[in-house]
Amino acid sequence: MLKVLFFGDIVGKAGRRAIAKVLPELKKKYQPDITIANGENLAHGVGITQKTLDECLGYGIDFFTSGNHIWKKPEVEKIFANPDAPLIRPANYPESKPGAGQKTILVGSYPLLMINLNGRVFIEEEFSDPFKKVDEILSAHAEQNLAGIIIDLHAEATSEKVAFAWYVNGRVSAVLGTHTHIPTADEKILSGGTAYITDVGMVGPKNEVLGVDKDIIINNFTENQRKAHQIPEKGECIINAVFLTIDPETKKAETIERINVTTSV
Repeated sequence: MLKVLFFGDIVGKAGRRAIAKVLPELKKKYQPDITIANGENLAHGVGITQKTLDECLGYGIDFFTSGNHIWKKPEVEKIFANPDAPLIRPANYPESKPGAGQKTILVGSYPLLMINLNGRVFIEEEFSDPFKKVDEILSAHAEQNLAGIIIDLHAEATSEKVAFAWYVNGRVSAVLGTHTHIPTADEKILSGGTAYITDVGMVGPKNEVLGVDKDIIINNFTENQRKAHQIPEKGECIINAVFLTIDPETKKAETIERINVTTSV
């Protein structure tokens, strides 16, 4: 059985500190074969740097997906210049963009295909159709003897995520939604053996607005202003994740468990 621990968007220093504090305990409990997280918010809530990437690798995260904020720190292009970087970006960005949108990772003796895609509904950036893109990717890997296929669908609209999951039902092991920072309570195994959750959630400040200082966000709404986001570095943090088990013979998910714990940093 292939065991996967997947964390929602890690937000800023508080999120990184929370991972450092909680991950050893979660690894002891679940004994995952691989630990994955969405890292597009690692560096003070927007983007990723080599320093924050290395920090979280040191804590025990093995691989990172991302999303539409991945380009906020220019140095990410240097990270992507390394073909062995444990980081992917949405595959439905233009091919001219640096980095890979998919990677096959060897987990012990099991080849696991990780795919990152971005939704298009309510998203400002221009992306190609994730439905067509996933067909292209799966077709390209059709002859590969994979043990599992996991998709991080980084998207805003719940309807888009649900429809996408049914579209690939039975063809992938899991579709894990990210981006909204709000965990949903709809984890399930679809009829074809695909594990699904609309949004895994986040790892970051609990008593704020999606991890951002609540006073700034309230002011932006009430005063029609656009003040820069600030991410608190200390306080109570929420840790949202899912734990998956996948049968490597069939590539079908056996279980999906939602994890929701808190800690102070």
